[in-house]
Amino acid sequence: MATDFPAQIERLRHTYASIAAVTDPQALRARIASLSERAAAPDLWDDPDAAQAVTSALSHAQADLKRVEDMGGRIDDLEAMVEMAGEESGEDAEELLAEAALDLVSICEDLGDLEIRTLLSGEYDPRDAVVTIRSGAGGVDAADFADMLLRMYTRWAERHDYPVKVLNTSYAEEAGLKSVTFEVHAPYAYGTLSVEGGTHRLVRISPFDNQGRRQTSFAAVEVIPLIESTDHIDVPETDIRVDVFRSSGPGGQSVNTTDSAVRITHIPTGLVVSMQDEKSQIQNRAAAMRVLQSRLLLLKQQEEDAKKKELAGDVKASWGDQMRSYVLNPYQMVKDLRTGYEVGNPDSVFDGDIDGFIDAGIRWRRRQESAERR
Repeated sequence: MATDFPAQIERLRHTYASIAAVTDPQALRARIASLSERAAAPDLWDDPDAAQAVTSALSHAQADLKRVEDMGGRIDDLEAMVEMAGEESGEDAEELLAEAALDLVSICEDLGDLEIRTLLSGEYDPRDAVVTIRSGAGGVDAADFADMLLRMYTRWAERHDYPVKVLNTSYAEEAGLKSVTFEVHAPYAYGTLSVEGGTHRLVRISPFDNQGRRQTSFAAVEVIPLIESTDHIDVPETDIRVDVFRSSGPGGQSVNTTDSAVRITHIPTGLVVSMQDEKSQIQNRAAAMRVLQSRLLLLKQQEEDAKKKELAGDVKASWGDQMRSYVLNPYQMVKDLRTGYEVGNPDSVFDGDIDGFIDAGIRWRRRQESAERR
């Protein structure tokens, strides 16, 4: 069936116009000009943290503008190619139309990615993410499942060239992990991965059961935005209790031989953060405080959001506990229970192919937010 290029191009332009309206290229150019002026200041690097924030923001803004402007140019080029094909005949016209069809598919995919980015408009969405995975019910299978999820998110980050830094690992006795906390450093990492928060369920024949019985196990995923130097979250020393202990699990020099691990308890909220993967107690304490401040920041935002919903007189349930099922037996399927998105190849999912789930989750979240505002 021949492609209806005029209709497809009109649809692309409509979608692009919606994206451009949200992105606001003119505001982006003004932001770039302001950041460029700050980046050129001679005293910029007197404060390395602030300088890094400025240069990073400038780089991201320039990339966002280029992405939007390039997409408009690609749609124009596609339309010109189709017009040229209309002026040709025979094999020349067929070759141009074949090339246009390939460009159309590519533009549709990239425009979809760009549309997803415009949906990430939350206050903390542009930030790096701190992800914590905890094994739940299911014993050793749950601990192994937590390890599988760590590999899944790590492989996803590798596919996108996003750096990952593991902050804390608590190993289970037989196999797998009790919990693990890691950072993902990328533009919009928090906005992207925040839809992964919730309870994940695995159904499979347990490799740890000598009778080969089917086992259901659970793991919880928590995603919070990374605290930045410009955030003001005061944590008085009187509000925290700091305990030090010896690191556990595999390690080299200084690990397992000194009390380098740190556990910080925030007394007013009961939040507990442990860090043990750094070599020194000072480094572990700094990392633990950073994660504690990030959690307090998110907690503050959640309290404000809850208050707004209460004032609006329409408090709706959150996502619920179980958000995704990974079934390996008696059939193979991974299904998101919120969006209905599913695939029949769990191996590819556990190898990091989760963009479809993330995109569907972001669109689902926007629909939920739009419904709540009505």
